[in-house]
Amino acid sequence: MTRSTYGLLILACGLVASSLRDYPAGQAGGLFNNRAVGGVAVDANGVLEAPTVQDDNELAQLREQTKLDVPAPLQEFTERRAVSLKQLEATLRKCQAEMKPIPEEVKYLAGLQRVQYVFIYPERQDIVLVGPAEGWALDDLGNVVGATTNRPVLLLDDLMVALRSGKTSAQEPITCSIDPTPEGLARVQAVANRLREMGDSEQTLTRIEEALGPQDISVTGVADTSHFARTMVAADFRMKRIAMDFEPAPINGLDSFLSMVKVNSRGMNNMLPRWWLAPNYEPLARTADGLGWELRGQGVKCMSNEDYVDSTGQKTTAVSKNPAAEKWAATMTKKYPELAAHDSSFGELRNIMDLAVIGALIEKERLLDIANLQLPRLMSEQPLERYPAPKQTASKASAIKQRGGWVISASGGVEMLPWHIASETETVEAVGDVRSDMSAVVEEIWWE
Repeated sequence: MTRSTYGLLILACGLVASSLRDYPAGQAGGLFNNRAVGGVAVDANGVLEAPTVQDDNELAQLREQTKLDVPAPLQEFTERRAVSLKQLEATLRKCQAEMKPIPEEVKYLAGLQRVQYVFIYPERQDIVLVGPAEGWALDDLGNVVGATTNRPVLLLDDLMVALRSGKTSAQEPITCSIDPTPEGLARVQAVANRLREMGDSEQTLTRIEEALGPQDISVTGVADTSHFARTMVAADFRMKRIAMDFEPAPINGLDSFLSMVKVNSRGMNNMLPRWWLAPNYEPLARTADGLGWELRGQGVKCMSNEDYVDSTGQKTTAVSKNPAAEKWAATMTKKYPELAAHDSSFGELRNIMDLAVIGALIEKERLLDIANLQLPRLMSEQPLERYPAPKQTASKASAIKQRGGWVISASGGVEMLPWHIASETETVEAVGDVRSDMSAVVEEIWWE
């Protein structure tokens, strides 16, 4: 088999456990502390690897043994459930004072699955988040999702990260990225320059993987030890797995990039198509008085560009675009809502994007000042859950039978600019009607 009949695609990314820690055994924490939750195993050094059969079996057993307690009033699905930040803060303060664990309905924000509205009630010194919600359960990945919809629920931990990043997001984007090292790219190029025949495909692919070596995982804008960061990395990983045909999409109509790529006789030598996931919102709808806001749009889109690697392993950004990579990104965007309904990793990414926009909105519009509301526990004092930060992941190579040269796919990520999104608004007075309808939220409890 000659080199000219193959193109090599190298995928390097890592899925991390979407988990919560330090909860009592027998509750959700007993499951989430398992070595493999969400698709891979992650060790204390931040090295990601595929779970073993034993890992999968242990996860399945823990899911069967784990019972999540859902208060009866929260079981039924509703299009609009309201969560009061004022009462949420009070509950956290009370738990601290009484040295009691945080209730599950607080950890899971009363089962909210997205935030559609943000309402400010100065007369009550409160800000209220409103969106669809229902009771919750565990899915096959170990993520907490709606009992009937399979949509991931919002997490208290992610809300706190988003609120705390509101101010810094004006200067620093929230990102994750999985990239090859310059040394690894140079080694791969050296191998490619010497390779004249494919030979034994498994041995050749192993050589490529070993040459590229571990890839670096970086996170900006939020703590890399947070669940928020883990969610970004998980979605990035699963996107690339689908794009590179390492696993099929769980829905119809989302073929792999590998099936679309055409390597012509001149070759697309050393091309690195890069995909990243970014927020996808329409301008925020607001009332004229700024007391009501609505997030509109599907929340997430896929974008693409590509780099090329020269003979020494140096990357340069391409001037022209790859039609296949652009087409795959457009298809991914179109199919994202359906994909998120079948794979909770993508739904969780949309959730944290909603929360990031809310954090920026509250800071930019000074909504806490308008409400005369202080949230010390949510904004700084409540400890965040901590996880081993994802730092590196091994490379994985695959080959396609095409004419042409090497094709390397080894980078991508997630990028959020929530401050920019919060700056794009238009007045829609119908939002005020919803605010009036929700004003009956009872102050003695933090959800209604």
